[in-house]
Amino acid sequence: MDKKNIFLVLLILGTAFWGISFSVTKLAIGHGSYSTFLFYRFLTATVILSVIFPNCVKKISWHSIKTGISLAVPLCFGVYLQTLGIKHSSASQCAFVAGMCVIIVPLLKGMFYKSVAPAKIWVAATIALIGLSIISIKGDFSVGVGDLYTITGAIGFAVYLIKVEKQARLQNIAYVIVPMFAACAIITCCLALRDHTANWLTEDHKFWMGVVFCALFSTAFTYTISNLSQRFLSAERVAIIYLFEPVFGAVAACFILGEHLTWRLFMGGGLIFAAMLISEWRFCQQVNAREAN
Repeated sequence: MDKKNIFLVLLILGTAFWGISFSVTKLAIGHGSYSTFLFYRFLTATVILSVIFPNCVKKISWHSIKTGISLAVPLCFGVYLQTLGIKHSSASQCAFVAGMCVIIVPLLKGMFYKSVAPAKIWVAATIALIGLSIISIKGDFSVGVGDLYTITGAIGFAVYLIKVEKQARLQNIAYVIVPMFAACAIITCCLALRDHTANWLTEDHKFWMGVVFCALFSTAFTYTISNLSQRFLSAERVAIIYLFEPVFGAVAACFILGEHLTWRLFMGGGLIFAAMLISEWRFCQQVNAREAN
């Protein structure tokens, strides 16, 4: 099996971890501080990766530190707002809303590179917005604050993916991973210090179990695999693989949290999933052909 296929399998496994992390995070921050949760999550991931990749740590340069910081900003933006979304909404709903990142990536790339997005992207965006409206807009036409946090966080993730793709083509991204997570730990520590509700030494075992799971699997493992894979795979193709995340997230929420999938979630989530397929399906064949050359 060549490297591209290996990374494809590992990324799918990573999206399963990400999907499960919605429910795990919901449990962890139920009676704890989300800001300290994120700090411990990134700090633990930094320590783990420093131990696993000591040679990369020894070869860290000032350039890789600056690159890591530039990637940490949109990543922290996305994770922080997504965590707020999970706190104020159901885990299954957040998983589908976060899936909008797949459509946001090509739209932002069109803006950054001053190119016109294909018609199918606009069609997909329209369908996704309809699905998002079905999920988020309540009977009194108000929008859940958790959904607003999550969709804004998805923009941060999209920017992060685009920046990773660019940096992966310019340098060995392995030397950037530890500085990036270290910067994330510093940023979230500053946020936690400003949070008057922060509980630094909670006795809730669910909180610490959540920290360990998210640090090991949905942070250290998945983000590392995602970053390294973009030496071989485009941001669009990585986004395609992220299609699995809301599915894993909804299933995990049913089993772990006992959440019920309402008709609004089925219909709205189905439209968002269909939009993601429309936005990436044909392009997947083009990417395969291009990467085979």
